[in-house]
Amino acid sequence: MKKEENFSEWYNEIVEAAGLCDKRYPIKGMNVWTPYGWKVMTMIDSYTRRELDATGHGEVNFPLLIPETEFKKEKEHIKGFDAEVYWVTRAGENELDVPLVVRPTSETAMYPMFSLWIRSHQDLPLKIYQIVNTFRYETKQTRAFIRVREIHFFESHTCHTTEEDAQCQIEEDIEILEKISRELCLPHFLLVRTDWDKFPGAYYTVGIDTVMPNGRTLQIGSIHHYRTNFSVPYDITYEDLDGEHKHAHQTTFGMSERLLGAVVGVHGDDKGLILPPPIAPFQAVIIPIISKKAPEQVTDACKLVTDILNRSGIRSKLDDRNERPGAKYYEWEMRGAPLRIEIGARDLENGVVSFARRDTGEKGAIAMDSVSAGTRMLLDDISATLYARARSVQDSSVTDISSLEDVPKGELDETKTDRILRMCWCGSPECGHKFEDSTGFKILGTPYGAQAFPGKCIVCGKESEKQAYAAHTM
Repeated sequence: MKKEENFSEWYNEIVEAAGLCDKRYPIKGMNVWTPYGWKVMTMIDSYTRRELDATGHGEVNFPLLIPETEFKKEKEHIKGFDAEVYWVTRAGENELDVPLVVRPTSETAMYPMFSLWIRSHQDLPLKIYQIVNTFRYETKQTRAFIRVREIHFFESHTCHTTEEDAQCQIEEDIEILEKISRELCLPHFLLVRTDWDKFPGAYYTVGIDTVMPNGRTLQIGSIHHYRTNFSVPYDITYEDLDGEHKHAHQTTFGMSERLLGAVVGVHGDDKGLILPPPIAPFQAVIIPIISKKAPEQVTDACKLVTDILNRSGIRSKLDDRNERPGAKYYEWEMRGAPLRIEIGARDLENGVVSFARRDTGEKGAIAMDSVSAGTRMLLDDISATLYARARSVQDSSVTDISSLEDVPKGELDETKTDRILRMCWCGSPECGHKFEDSTGFKILGTPYGAQAFPGKCIVCGKESEKQAYAAHTM
């Protein structure tokens, strides 16, 4: 199946063929991570840890199970998860006195502890994170990494003395996001969600949306400002300099394995995955081209180059299996290795190694005595090319509309490329719901920190300066 013909079928085929996960586990939406897929995911996790550790967050690990009594303390929050949570009501033959929730997200697990940890303004800011699995009953058609019932999930939680300090944390979260997204070569929109689509219990939510090749958006993460919406029911207070007890202001920031789903969808092609170099388990794969001429010298040169690259910090693998070179090319193209390096007798004579880029297919040669520097330059250029390519797709997918008549008509079709709509909106829920009901598009929200966008509301025609994006979502 070709990517441009039917993205959904292509995506499912590529995930399976590349060996990222095994979907045959007997619970729908709970897939088994394979060694290769898990390695890619843990590479993504490593960048998350690096950035969170560098900004003073401490890594924790909270229990999987949450008592119903704690889960229900914030009414808006529980209402938002009513249809998705898994419940544990029995232990062996015994009914539990208090039913337990299998973690859908961790606010209600963490915040009873925050109320014990925080006493004074000197305990703030509190900044923690964890990388764990969460569980939500996804009722739509499941899709590996995108719609699953067991979710590999990163979440940071912070507490602050004031709303302003919490807002500064939001800005820091966005900086962290930008660094991680550049490693994954994933451009995105930062959109403040509508009031009816924000995270349950949040003051406001910033959705992180990337554009998939079919023109639909995929939310890969979110950032939430809670104000005191959770600290009040969970009694998270601190004593200020004047001895007054005040409720803490809170934020969260989370991303999931959807990051990997986005990498597959955005960068892959009909040959398989194309992994950005920072998250590729093997950034360069070295393949010997053995002939009757100087076979031992070729083998030795391949081992030497592999060693040089690994010692210079470039993750490299020598594929010296007794297989035809063509079979190896096919496998590593499918698995998305960014760079293939070949060494044969002729290369030795010329003092070079041959290379083939996965992103563009470009072939060339690097001098043997500068193989480390040359390989690093190529990998950096691959990252830049992937980001620029994805950014071009995102930019070209946006269509400005000024009336409801401009909205694309027709049934959703996996074989057609969708559009992202940009428009003027007055911000009223009435107009928002009317737009969504009449068009089938979802209002994603307004750009975070956006400048004025003067115009007339696409629904009611009132003068407005609010810009909004709408799309069909994955």
